[in-house]
Amino acid sequence: MRVLIAPQEFKGSLSADEAADAIATGIRRSRPDWELDVLPLADGGPGFIDALRRAVRADTVGLVVHDALGRPVVGRYAILRKDRAAVVEAAQANGLLHIGPAERDPLRADTAGVGELIADAVAARPGRLLVGVGGSATTDGGAGMARALGARFLDAEGEELPPGGGSLGRLARIKWRRPALFEDLAPVVATDVTNPLLGPNGAAAVYGPQKGATPEQVGILEAGLRRLAETVRRDLGADVAELPGGGAAGGLAAGLVAFLGGRITSGFEVVAEATGLGARLAAADLVVTGEGSLDEQSRQGKTTGRVLELARAAGKPATVLAGRADGNTPNVRTLAEIEPEPTACMARAAQLLAELSSRWAASTSYHPPEP
Repeated sequence: MRVLIAPQEFKGSLSADEAADAIATGIRRSRPDWELDVLPLADGGPGFIDALRRAVRADTVGLVVHDALGRPVVGRYAILRKDRAAVVEAAQANGLLHIGPAERDPLRADTAGVGELIADAVAARPGRLLVGVGGSATTDGGAGMARALGARFLDAEGEELPPGGGSLGRLARIKWRRPALFEDLAPVVATDVTNPLLGPNGAAAVYGPQKGATPEQVGILEAGLRRLAETVRRDLGADVAELPGGGAAGGLAAGLVAFLGGRITSGFEVVAEATGLGARLAAADLVVTGEGSLDEQSRQGKTTGRVLELARAAGKPATVLAGRADGNTPNVRTLAEIEPEPTACMARAAQLLAELSSRWAASTSYHPPEP
């Protein structure tokens, strides 16, 4: 029996690597004779670099950049040896992983550190530039990223705006000239959402509360992003207000399009192609995927849902191992079967996931058809 183990991160508890290792450990306890193909996945958010580095040989570069609140933090990017593609994971700089719940400041948080990562990566003259944008703590439309690359955001008096999405409502003019290094290096923007920049499904309304924004702050951020979109259209000639996916990472995706000529695409597709997911799934008899919280968003283009779609299309039985689930997906096992208390469940996620995997493997009676 050959089993493809292809989970994403269990947000707040386990990286995709840790989740995959826990699942493999549990399966081996009950089924030591099974052949395991371990393939942690990502879709543009945390883990994006590591998912691609596992697929091909790569060199990793670390440097000190600024987090969403302007504090120094060590960020990484990778240069893939195969085609010298530079892989930037924005959350290495502006990610929620760097910001404690009590520290969140949605009006001040900005993407300058992402621009610093991009600048360093592009200085190496890569053949391509891939930017994964998920997992952000910011809602500044990519203004901080652009500022780090030379843009100036001015108010009506010609003064520089302070960092963060909270000041964008006073934006009067953008001064920007795309650096020469980007003329033939438009970034591929990897994301797992299709939300636009503005409106009830936009960056501020949908994702602002997840980053600590109150209803009043959501209104301020929405007004700022609207003003940014209007000014970008006038001063840069780019219309990003309704761009599908432009609202990803608090509008960072829209900013990468407006300032650097980026192209938004599915982060899952980027990782799936690089890792040879299709061929590895075809070679498997069973597929195991998983994430921390399985819900409707999981089924709308995110990693777990896409793995299930591909498994179904290939006629491969698939199981989801999750921290919790909403009950609308078949063949799901959750950690709550073992530990119903959420806090304890998250604290012991690796141990519980290994035990759940062992129980699932022991109870599985599936036998692959004869070739």
